[in-house]
Amino acid sequence: MNLSLYIAKRYLFSKKSHQVINIISGVAIAGIALATAAMICTLSVFNGFQGLVAEQFTAFDPDIRIMADKGKSFMNDSPEMEAIARLEGVETVSFCIEDKALVEYDGRQVIATIKGVDQHYAELTNIGEALRGSGEFILQDELNSYGIPSAELMSELGCGIHFTEPLEVYSPTRGRKVNLTMPARNFKKEYLHSSGLIFIINQPKYARHIITSDEFARKLFRRSDNEVTSMEIKVKEGSDIADIQQQIALLLGEGYTVQDRYEQQNDVYKVMQIEKLISYIFLTFILLVACFNIVGSLSMLIIEKQDNMNTLRSMGADKKTVSNIFVYEGIIISALGALAGIVAGIALCLAQQHFGIISMGGDGAFVVDSYPVEVHLNDIITTFFTVLAVGIAAVWLPVRILTRKLL
Repeated sequence: MNLSLYIAKRYLFSKKSHQVINIISGVAIAGIALATAAMICTLSVFNGFQGLVAEQFTAFDPDIRIMADKGKSFMNDSPEMEAIARLEGVETVSFCIEDKALVEYDGRQVIATIKGVDQHYAELTNIGEALRGSGEFILQDELNSYGIPSAELMSELGCGIHFTEPLEVYSPTRGRKVNLTMPARNFKKEYLHSSGLIFIINQPKYARHIITSDEFARKLFRRSDNEVTSMEIKVKEGSDIADIQQQIALLLGEGYTVQDRYEQQNDVYKVMQIEKLISYIFLTFILLVACFNIVGSLSMLIIEKQDNMNTLRSMGADKKTVSNIFVYEGIIISALGALAGIVAGIALCLAQQHFGIISMGGDGAFVVDSYPVEVHLNDIITTFFTVLAVGIAAVWLPVRILTRKLL
């Protein structure tokens, strides 16, 4: 065993002539443990909110979405698309046509996103969980096209769930020059009837969406039979989404964007990741302040053990070996505090998960009653090594200076 480390362990657990040194060491360990537990709990709360957001968009966002890099559409009958559908791990494939249009009802007008989906869409997502009303999930029959608007759009149009008159949907006519004398000719007009359903998803991104058939969207936006704006994929349970996403990207090459669910909600997750990073940085500074308690403990220990250190020097130990004794002791104190804090933090997180100790308040106004918590292994590892790094940074220079002056 390393001589400096061996002596450091003996000094830490041995009885000192001045009891205050043991007290200060205990305070240092407790301070580091408290800061570490706070870091574990804070990062876990951010993980919990990320998981909560992920649960909210499972009803609408597919596991993987493919879109064209340039332009709005691509052809769905290419060999690459057929190869993707045959990939191991791909369960369901659905093609969509999505674009903006003007929707009018009883004199009220709203710019909305029309999402035309094929017959596989209900298998692709858990859209049934988001539907409200007494109708059936029907988008097209021999006579009419049907639309399922979002609750927010329904409220803006004032149409109700069972609207008696069809929604008038207008889209600019593609491939024609603008006729300023007769503006109505610049738009393609179609009608959407009520299916007796709306959908509710707690995401502003989908506040002005209407789900309808791909046949209606193709006619409205004048798309050809094989032209689509996105390919949406459901992955088999237990399959690695990241691996399948990579395989798809290799098959398609350049010209396409392949997104998983988190990338589809990139704006939301970027904000949450930035907030988590800022919280981590602030807690690291608090941890640094807590680690300076170690310097006080080590300073008193160096003074008390000055005779022992002179003896070691007389026996041939150099200044670096002597200095490393106290550096190692600082690292051991940091490690003990980190381990104690991690155990305490995990215990608090588990208690919050099972018992919901800290409530969010609001009398049921929030999606959940208590703060959501998820403990991730990478956060535990990051926290542990952060504590060690901050501990080493806090004690290394002061110990070197003290040992150089006193020994």
